[in-house]
Amino acid sequence: MDHKVVFITGAGSGMGQLYARKMLAQGWKVAALDVNQSGLNELPDSPNLLRINVDVSDSQAVLAAVQQTESELGHIYRVVNAAGIMPLSRILDQDISLIKKIMDINYGGLVNVAHATLPGLLERKSGEFVSFASLAGHLPVFYVGAYNASKFAVIAYTEVLYQENRGRGVNFTCVCPPPVQTPLLNQARETVWPKIFGILPAISPETVITKIDRALSKNKFWVFPGPVTKLSWVFRRYFPALTWRFVRAYEGL
Repeated sequence: MDHKVVFITGAGSGMGQLYARKMLAQGWKVAALDVNQSGLNELPDSPNLLRINVDVSDSQAVLAAVQQTESELGHIYRVVNAAGIMPLSRILDQDISLIKKIMDINYGGLVNVAHATLPGLLERKSGEFVSFASLAGHLPVFYVGAYNASKFAVIAYTEVLYQENRGRGVNFTCVCPPPVQTPLLNQARETVWPKIFGILPAISPETVITKIDRALSKNKFWVFPGPVTKLSWVFRRYFPALTWRFVRAYEGL
């Protein structure tokens, strides 16, 4: 994989930053995107690194970032959309503008990245597209409504995108982790911390990346990192009423 190009959003912190570091260490050329310039500056200096300060909710800015990447580094081979925000609240207590911002970044950012990168990958019939969803995109719980909605949208969009483009040379992977030990969780802690998170202990980001790499090597679409993540998905899928009963009891609501 030496000198292949990976395009990573959310590379200023958390999963995106860790993934960028790993790809650089493996000899990849990395386009690291984030609205957080100071976070991008934490990445090690390298001739293989291109830092791009961009808001993924701005479609034209994302398209310009793709054009800059391919001009300076070469054709993009792997796309990793890890940008996201996670402020929590009861839905009616959360400001409407913030709810829309969550959707614009978590879902709208994915749409902008897909439209800017996938035509080139599909034309070359070569590449990989990694979409960061969440267990929250399958399992709705109290205080997480806006984030749930954005990740439900991410999952639906990514799944249809994958099905529409099967057999065209591009591998798609949809990652659905439980809470991960990254700065994203601090946004939740600074707002409200659902009790249910206590039985879904945060896993390490390294665990998630290992699962992603295995999935890409096997051309697997769904990735459920963590010891109880797949079980939680199955329980919610087949026993939704019982799941909500459990969540209400656990939250005391």
